[in-house]
Amino acid sequence: MKRERLDKILANMGLGTRKEVKQFVKQGMITVDGQVATDAGMHVIPETQEIMIDGEPLIFKRWVYIMLNKPPGVISATEDSRHETVVDLLPPEWAGRVHPVGRLDIDTEGLLLLTNDGQLSHNLLSPKKKVDKEYFARIRGRVTPEHIAQFAKGIALDDDFTTLPARLEILSSGEISEINVTIMEGKFHQVKRMFAAFDLEVIYLKRLRMGPLVLDDSLALGEFRELTDEELASLGGGSSTTA
Repeated sequence: MKRERLDKILANMGLGTRKEVKQFVKQGMITVDGQVATDAGMHVIPETQEIMIDGEPLIFKRWVYIMLNKPPGVISATEDSRHETVVDLLPPEWAGRVHPVGRLDIDTEGLLLLTNDGQLSHNLLSPKKKVDKEYFARIRGRVTPEHIAQFAKGIALDDDFTTLPARLEILSSGEISEINVTIMEGKFHQVKRMFAAFDLEVIYLKRLRMGPLVLDDSLALGEFRELTDEELASLGGGSSTTA
């Protein structure tokens, strides 16, 4: 556990800018261990010291892990001048602290993890870790067992990159086919490009799973929640990455 500036802690938790926090201190609104804080720059250990803001206790969490059911039309970024971002969907106490782990295309829906745990992000995104990602898709065109065999070998994309073997499951096949596909990488537009190699068009795409983390089907588009202790343990986050 480390000491941090009081104003930085409160600002990072979305309780105001550092300038606003300084005003709170001047107004005597903040106490630390029962004593009125007189210096916004004082160093505290938020995990062990009692911080009160206008009589309300600060519930501090160093690490934040959020599951979001990403809606279409929202980009996987922390800020953008033209589009709504995934962090714009979150309350202030989280929005200023987290980043998306990887990205989903603007029109892709489904599971997105947001966190401030950089080590966990690295573990999930590192190509060496080969964390698999499962998607549901609707495809314009007939998907056949021959495609299953080709996906299992790896697909040569248009930039001379060949994917690792992928698992393709056909749920229905026809003018519009429905499939589940599991890939090991996260290249730009990868699922769409894999089907495009066979002149098939992905018309709907939703991520269902990332490693052991499965999208909570009770979350409507745009809804989110914190990970459960069991989910976090399965990812190796929390205390294992605390320093």
